[in-house]
Amino acid sequence: MVEFKHTLLALTVAMGLGACAVGPDYQRPASPLPQQFGENTDSKAAVDAQWWKQFKDAQLDQLIDAALAHNTDIQKALARIEESDAVLREATATLFPQIDLDASGNRSRVTTTGSNPVSTPVRNNFRGAFSASWELDIWGKARRGKEYADAQAQSSRYAKDALALSLAGNVTQTYLTLRSLDALIVIARDSLNSRRESLDLTSRRNKGGIASQLDVQQATLSVANVQRQLLTLQQQRALTEQQLALLTGQLGLQIASGDIRSLPLPTTPPAGLPSQLLEARPDVRQAESDLIAANARIGVAKANLFPAISLTGSFGGESRELNDLMTSGSRIWAGGVGLHLPVFDFGRLSARTDQTVAQQKQLLANYQRSVQNAFVDVNNALIKVRHSADMEAAAQSAVNAADSTLKLANIRYNAGYSQFLEVLIAQGTYNDAWLNLIQ
Repeated sequence: MVEFKHTLLALTVAMGLGACAVGPDYQRPASPLPQQFGENTDSKAAVDAQWWKQFKDAQLDQLIDAALAHNTDIQKALARIEESDAVLREATATLFPQIDLDASGNRSRVTTTGSNPVSTPVRNNFRGAFSASWELDIWGKARRGKEYADAQAQSSRYAKDALALSLAGNVTQTYLTLRSLDALIVIARDSLNSRRESLDLTSRRNKGGIASQLDVQQATLSVANVQRQLLTLQQQRALTEQQLALLTGQLGLQIASGDIRSLPLPTTPPAGLPSQLLEARPDVRQAESDLIAANARIGVAKANLFPAISLTGSFGGESRELNDLMTSGSRIWAGGVGLHLPVFDFGRLSARTDQTVAQQKQLLANYQRSVQNAFVDVNNALIKVRHSADMEAAAQSAVNAADSTLKLANIRYNAGYSQFLEVLIAQGTYNDAWLNLIQ
């Protein structure tokens, strides 16, 4: 009885020590971010998770929904989440004992003519027992392992969120490129019709002796150049449509023509405070989860330097007759304590610990870089947004001026006050102005 109490006391002390865990506890690194972005922003409003709906374009909404549902990279990321969740369940299970059931039955016959004959040569033997084993988590190895697996599971989720955000941005950008090409195709067709009319007019003027043959050749060349530009734009549109098909996982995708000029200009999203980037950006959260996982691995490596204590036990029955297997006389049991202590490994375990520390330093640098990149990305976007309105207004003014210039050039040429080259220059300026506005 005294020995049992001593054993129980030792077990209680060992389990009490299990509240300790070697290795560093994670603390978020300090990020030297400014209090505000370089541009004046609204720091209170929240960003809509489905920001693309501000364009109020049903076709764009359908494309992004399809991409999030069918894109192969998204599907791979979802499978990675399933894998990391399974790894986490396995790591959690190591905190508890493993219980197994072993059962066997056999029938054998021994010789009756040997030196030691037996009266019953045929024998039966039945055995069934539960066995359990449990490694006490005194130094927190299992808990650090669970912490590592949990951080990896979170990292896989943030990776998927970052991928989905990037995918939505790529689909939106590609779709807007498609609509820009649609607008340019419309402008190119209008320009082609206008230049064909100019060619027809110039040909008639040439026959009447008013325009020179050089004017006719210049007008013909102008028509050919616009035709080439139109074919190039149509080719670019087809390739852009194929890119959208790949992004959305719809290889037979066909999108009707539209015009980017019909899309409403979305409101400028609030940037928030720089400190909010740590919570808002999934790529930053992923980098932090990877850092947490690396931090936990240090604890796992350090726990391997300490002795490991395991408990084993079994309980069951063994008899020659199956009916007697559960009787008290057939009962069997065993119990024990195991100790594993590394003594001389010539620095292997300490080297592995140093490896995990070095890996943690690498991921710390990666986390800090992701925070810095996020800040620069937002600040650059704010700068572009602030200047884009002025640039658009200037581009629209250029279009209006180029349109007036082109009309005046046609009037002057038709009245015989200028050469056709002046019309060509005005048409080129007009097309360039529209290109700048659409871009």
